[in-house]
Amino acid sequence: MKNFQATLTACFVGYIVQAIINNFAPLLFLTFQSQYQLPITQITLLVSINFLTQLLVDFAAIFFVDRIGYRPSIVAAHGFAAAGLIGLAVFPAIFPSPFSGLLAAVVLYAIGGGLLEVLVSPIVEASPTDHKEKAMSLLHSFYCWGYVGVVLLSTLFFAVFGIARWQLLAMIWSLLPIANLFVFMKVPLAPIVAEGAQGLSTRGLFKLKTFWLLLVMMVCAGASEQAVSQWASTFAEQGLGVSKTVGDLSGPMVFALMMGASRLLYGRFGERIDLKRFMVFSLSLCLIAYGMIGLAKMPLIGFLGCGISGFAVGILWPGIFSFSAQYIRNGGTALFAYLALAGDLGCSLGPAVVGNVVEWSGASLQLGILAAVVFPLLLLVALTFLHRISRTEQVPLEILSNQD
Repeated sequence: MKNFQATLTACFVGYIVQAIINNFAPLLFLTFQSQYQLPITQITLLVSINFLTQLLVDFAAIFFVDRIGYRPSIVAAHGFAAAGLIGLAVFPAIFPSPFSGLLAAVVLYAIGGGLLEVLVSPIVEASPTDHKEKAMSLLHSFYCWGYVGVVLLSTLFFAVFGIARWQLLAMIWSLLPIANLFVFMKVPLAPIVAEGAQGLSTRGLFKLKTFWLLLVMMVCAGASEQAVSQWASTFAEQGLGVSKTVGDLSGPMVFALMMGASRLLYGRFGERIDLKRFMVFSLSLCLIAYGMIGLAKMPLIGFLGCGISGFAVGILWPGIFSFSAQYIRNGGTALFAYLALAGDLGCSLGPAVVGNVVEWSGASLQLGILAAVVFPLLLLVALTFLHRISRTEQVPLEILSNQD
């Protein structure tokens, strides 16, 4: 196991890289608008392209990762991430228009982000560790720490050197994926599926009721997380009585810190905590938090509910990944790729439900959050059926693996 500690550390750093990819550029959106005279429609397009590219890569990975291998794929992921961050600083000056340069950079690092999302979790799951659920939870906590780190360190850099030197910071951030790229060229990688076995094909996975239930759970997990996370800055502004600028920083950071704390807690003490019970507790806590946000008259109570919901949803994503590896042996790349797709779908669905309920009803944001309570409720119900369905579904893996 000692030989794989470097592998696990590289995976943790990989999730920090993904946090940089998703959260550095949004800190610069106002700068992009003023420096390059970009309309808000082009700024929002950068966000959409990043998300859509990662989705496409998640899906495409099903068909090429196993063919070219995990090591070339994970090395390429870091290469794309670094190229995109460097391009963020360089491309606007050399492309026909600044926007086309930014767009090209976003596509590059989004390819890297999509690959990281699909590759890192199965690498950790395959690595020989004493408690795989602990390792998975700890891994996902590093995305939270990466988010907090990129926001705090970037803000500090801008305060000391000025936001006009943001290109330099983009180059500095690119050093992390470059360094981790070389680490992944050397560290040992355990086989993703058992020796002599074959990973399940898409058709084989589709025949499993357990697989479909896990997909529903991932959609609910992503929706439960982002339904509140997307509005964290609003809760901070109202609950703490601070400016929009302070709220934009403090709200999401409190949510991320609480989510990371939940994952770190299980990552450190998971051998003493039953995963299913912890998820049931977390989902129950999530329902309480949603109630605090949706029903409380005092804005401060709503902000506290936002923080509690961050802790509550922390275990959901890594927990479902761990259940997936436990209940679907030899799921391989396809399993984790489809789970990532389902999770990303949920991350879009949650805020959409909240926003549409508010728009259609003309009510406050609180009513929208109350409507989103359907996601943790559905996940809680699905969790109770997961073990029962998987036990009744004893399909020989070798049969499913050979069905292309």
